[in-house]
Amino acid sequence: MTTSELNLADIKKIKNGTIVTPLGFSTDGVHAGLRFEKKDFGVIVSEVPANCAAVYTLNSFQAAPLYVTKESVAVENKLQAVVVNSACANACTGEQGLKDAYTMRNTCAEKLNVAPHYVAVASTGVIGELLDMEKIINGINLLNPARSLQHAEAFQTAILTTDIVMKTACYETTIDGKIVTIGGTAKGSGMIHPNMATMLGFVTTDANISSDVLQEALCSITNVSFNQITVDGDTSTNDMVIVLANGMAENNTLTPDHSDWASFYEALRLTCEDLAKQVARDGEGATKLIEVNVSGATTHEAANIIAKQIVGSNLVKTAMYGADANWGRIICSVGYSGVTINPETVNVSIGDILMLQNSQPQSFNEEQAKAYLQRDVVIVNVDLQQGTESGKAWGCDLTYDYVKINASYRS
Repeated sequence: MTTSELNLADIKKIKNGTIVTPLGFSTDGVHAGLRFEKKDFGVIVSEVPANCAAVYTLNSFQAAPLYVTKESVAVENKLQAVVVNSACANACTGEQGLKDAYTMRNTCAEKLNVAPHYVAVASTGVIGELLDMEKIINGINLLNPARSLQHAEAFQTAILTTDIVMKTACYETTIDGKIVTIGGTAKGSGMIHPNMATMLGFVTTDANISSDVLQEALCSITNVSFNQITVDGDTSTNDMVIVLANGMAENNTLTPDHSDWASFYEALRLTCEDLAKQVARDGEGATKLIEVNVSGATTHEAANIIAKQIVGSNLVKTAMYGADANWGRIICSVGYSGVTINPETVNVSIGDILMLQNSQPQSFNEEQAKAYLQRDVVIVNVDLQQGTESGKAWGCDLTYDYVKINASYRS
C-alpha cells in the first residue's frame, strides 16, 4: 500500500500530545544557570535502549556535541537518553569543547545509570563560547525525568533560544492492531536553512522498528519536511534531528514490506512536517507562515528546488511582510532557481487569486490581494505546466524585528 492509498482516518493527531505520549519515555527541563532566568537544560529518557536514527548539519564547522552524538550512535545504533542545553552552542571550541561534550554525556549517563554510548548530546546558542561545566553538572543533578505534560513542557522550554513559542507534534496510528504513537519537539527560529534537517529536533515513538529502516525513513522524510523550510538562508553548526524508537508498543517489526508500513511512515512524515512548519512560522520576527506549492514539474526534486527558492527569496519575504502582491518577485525566483523551465507556460496565484497565466499577467483586485496577504498563513501556487510532479516549501516573512533580534543576539 502506498501513502496515497492510505485511509487518513487511521492516523490521528493527538491534541496536547508530546514527546512523552509514546510509551516508555520521560523528560525534564530545568534552570541550570546558563541563562538568566529561563530553563536552559533538559533530557529525554527511554525506559529501555531505543533503536535510533539521526540526521546532522552538513556545515563544515560541526559543533562538538555532534561528534559525540555520532560516536554514541555508531556503537549500537541505540540511544536511551538525549541531554540538551541552550544558551551555548559549544561550537568552534576546539579540544576543550569536545572534552566538555564528553563530560556532559558521561555525567548524564552516570546520573541515569546507563552506558555512556546510550547518551546523545545536543547544544544550541552562541557559537565560540565554552560551556560553563559547573552549571552543566548542576543541571544534570537537578534533572528528575517524568512522564507528564508539565515535564514535557519544561523540556520544550529549556531547548529554546530566540524562539517565541514551543514546538510540539504528536500523531498515532494502528500497527498490527496496536496503537503506535509518535511525538516530537523542536527548537529553531533563526539560522534556518537546512542541508539535512534544521535546528534541533527530537522525535520519540514506541514503534518496533530497526535502526536501519528508521534511518532510511527519516532521511526520506527529512527531504520533504525539515529540508523544505527556510527562515534566513543560514545553516547552523549544530543542526540535528534524532528519532528514538523503543518498541514498547510491541507491534511486529516494521519494514517497508509490512502491511501497515505506509501508516507508520505517514504518521512520522506528518510529525516532522508539523514541526518543520512550526519552526518556519516562528522565524525570528515573523508575522506569517508562507507555503509555496509548485506543481507541473518534470521531477519532484525540481519542484522542491523551485518552491524553496521562492520561499527563501528576501524580496518575496519582504513583499509578504508588506502585503504587496508583487508576483514579479515570485516569477523571478522561479527563473533563477537553476531548474530548466518553459518561460511561456507558468501560472502563478496567491491564494485563489490568479496573477499570471501561461506567463501572461492577469488583472486582479489589488485590495483583495492585500487583504489576503495580511493573513497569518499565505499560500503561493506555481504551476509550471511541464510535467506531473509537485513539491512544497515553507518559510516566513522578513520583518524589521528580524534585524533587531540578530543585531543584538549576543547581548
